[in-house]
Amino acid sequence: MNGAQWKKLITDWRVAALLILAVISIVAIFPHLDNQGDLATNLQYGLDLQGGTWLQLDIQAEVVGFTTAEPVETFVTNLSKKLDTEIIVVDANHLEIRKLYSQAALEPIFAAEGGKVTGYQQGVSKATADDVKRILENKINTYGTQDAKVNTLTGLNNVARYIRVEIAGVDMNQAQQIVGKQGKFEIRVVTTANQTEHVLFGDAITNVQVPSQVPPGSNHWGVSFTLIDAGAAAFQAAAIKYGATVDPDNHNLVMLLDNKTVYSAPLSPDLAAKVKTSPINQLYASTGNGDYGKKEATNLEVHLRAGALPVDVTIAGSNQQPAPMGERYKAMALLAGIFALITVGLVIYYRYREPSIVLPMVLINASEVLILLGFIALIRFQMDLPTIAGLIAVMGTGIDQLVVITDEILHEGKVPSPNIYLKRLSRALSIIVIAAATVLIAMLPLALMDLSTLKGFAIITILGVLVGVIVTRPAYGRIIMEILSR
Repeated sequence: MNGAQWKKLITDWRVAALLILAVISIVAIFPHLDNQGDLATNLQYGLDLQGGTWLQLDIQAEVVGFTTAEPVETFVTNLSKKLDTEIIVVDANHLEIRKLYSQAALEPIFAAEGGKVTGYQQGVSKATADDVKRILENKINTYGTQDAKVNTLTGLNNVARYIRVEIAGVDMNQAQQIVGKQGKFEIRVVTTANQTEHVLFGDAITNVQVPSQVPPGSNHWGVSFTLIDAGAAAFQAAAIKYGATVDPDNHNLVMLLDNKTVYSAPLSPDLAAKVKTSPINQLYASTGNGDYGKKEATNLEVHLRAGALPVDVTIAGSNQQPAPMGERYKAMALLAGIFALITVGLVIYYRYREPSIVLPMVLINASEVLILLGFIALIRFQMDLPTIAGLIAVMGTGIDQLVVITDEILHEGKVPSPNIYLKRLSRALSIIVIAAATVLIAMLPLALMDLSTLKGFAIITILGVLVGVIVTRPAYGRIIMEILSR
């Protein structure tokens, strides 16, 4: 092709889109030499390819179906005292008991309080499982171990029993420390010139409630928590000594987790008046209105618990992947990808015996993998062995679809006229779209399934199908049209 033909081909929107995405992907991957002179990229690797540890945590709690003739609030309060644990109302028929009891142990206690157990399953509600996941992610990020996954296994009844934590580049002892360690929570009071004085530590907090609206039904959110007697006395003494009761607007109470401010607000006029006369055990931290206030209340609940999980967990399973083994898998995965691309090229050449057709096919196939790797780098998605398998599967399905386009256009071995070419290309693309939709439907359950080891495979396969249908197949159709017109 001459210069004008090349310019016309490259400026075609389908080919231009492919080239732009390929360049963006290279920038996102950012291949470079590190300080040791080794090749490095922005790609994030999971523990399969980097080494690390995974822990599977068993939640020590249960969700219980119940009926009672008593008012639910009274029933739950009495039950909580009898079981000596926090109980959350999940819905009108289910309670979450944040301590592990057997169904046989619960039945007589429920009966004594005027209720009946109608169902039992170990685990917690989806909302609590999400809280546990968020707390663990915050802990992991605090330690700087960003290459981590926290997944909950939630059943169709929205009860989660297991949590899987994968931390790349961390040994077993450190992983257990990260998961189990509680943060340092402190409340301080502003004195003068933005100086603060200590009031109490997190061990003075005995109970943290879930975010609630005060008054009930309003759009104003906050978190209620309880202080032990010594904590209430220390709170009163500090509030009076430093002027928080007489001038609350200039003497905020500041909450810190691991020396980082997570909440700051003055005493309400009502609370300031009460604290002047007597210690207050029950406090309520207001966080604001609407969705923002609800989100802040959810975060504050986590902080008030000082990073402690709302339920106890035990380690149900664990394993450690040595770093040398991860490096070996990484090298083998790279070789597998290169071998797959070479094999695909040889098979295609054997079929068509025409380099001008084979080369665009192989380059389009490689560009599709490049775009996927760029997307993976941008969203910081962890690559593991199933993800590598997904990339190789995308190469295979991609070549299949390019063959469909080529065979449809070269029907009976003849190059068609432009009008017939467009009709055949349209027919080939419709076949490909139907095949892509089938793959999407097949992969979607795996992509959405919690704790599935094939989740990475499914996600990459779905992304590959979308990139193919939207970008690479139309671009290949335009490129092969220019080649065959010669």
